[in-house]
Amino acid sequence: MNRDVAVRFCREEALSQATYEALASLEKDEGRRSILRKLAEDEKRHYEFWRSLAGVDCKPSLFRVGLLKLSYLILGPLFTVKLMEKGEEEAVRKYSSLLGSVGEEWRQGLMDVIKDEEVHEKELMSMLTDPRLRYIGFIALGLADAIVEITGVNAGFLGATGNTIAVGLAGLIVGFSAALSMAGAAYLQSKHDARAQPVKNSLATGLAYILTVLILVAPFFLATHVLAAFTASVTASILLTGLFTYYSSVVEDKDFKREFAESLVLLLGIAFASYALGEVINKYVGFPRGP
Repeated sequence: MNRDVAVRFCREEALSQATYEALASLEKDEGRRSILRKLAEDEKRHYEFWRSLAGVDCKPSLFRVGLLKLSYLILGPLFTVKLMEKGEEEAVRKYSSLLGSVGEEWRQGLMDVIKDEEVHEKELMSMLTDPRLRYIGFIALGLADAIVEITGVNAGFLGATGNTIAVGLAGLIVGFSAALSMAGAAYLQSKHDARAQPVKNSLATGLAYILTVLILVAPFFLATHVLAAFTASVTASILLTGLFTYYSSVVEDKDFKREFAESLVLLLGIAFASYALGEVINKYVGFPRGP
């Protein structure tokens, strides 16, 4: 086996070990903390195996450990651990491809590492739960609906008036009203579920909606050029869609590329149709254009 390959895997396992240890130090729940410590122990064995092959000690990237700690605090334990496990799944494929290139004395050790990654860590990970996931559906409802609706409103009013301030005000008014409506709907929906928390669910929906609205209408108040404002707003829509789609694809084990492509087609299709409708309305009603 190429020594550089062994060194690379040694560093990756050192990173996993250091990260799980760091996350265990952050975790207050005893059950999750014990799981993370067990994962760290597994990764330590894997690190020792690759260190023996590499012939050198390997140090983890403290910067990457810090990023994963930040992810754990902000985005939650399930997302962070699943994100790391995606890397482990890729490692399993690479490890499996090396079985034919290691000596007989190392083959059993490598097979044990692969077995750990394929079975043991997945079982441990399945025990991790995240209270935030109770509200993910409601946050998704507010975020997705706001992105589609406000982008459509902005595009429609842009086609009708061509005035950035008018477009921004229209998006803000519609968005504020829709946020209250969505929050109310989430509250009423949650009341039918004995395990749900209606107030928290409605707040999650409403806040996600109004924050998204503020981000999407801001360019129309900050830029006087119509094309620049609309481009910035649509770019923000795409970025928000991409970020949330990536988060949900990791947590729910979905194909990110497919989910993002579907969301992007829907978003841009609605924006185009709304703009075309605005142009038609302007043609027959004759709203004043420009600033």
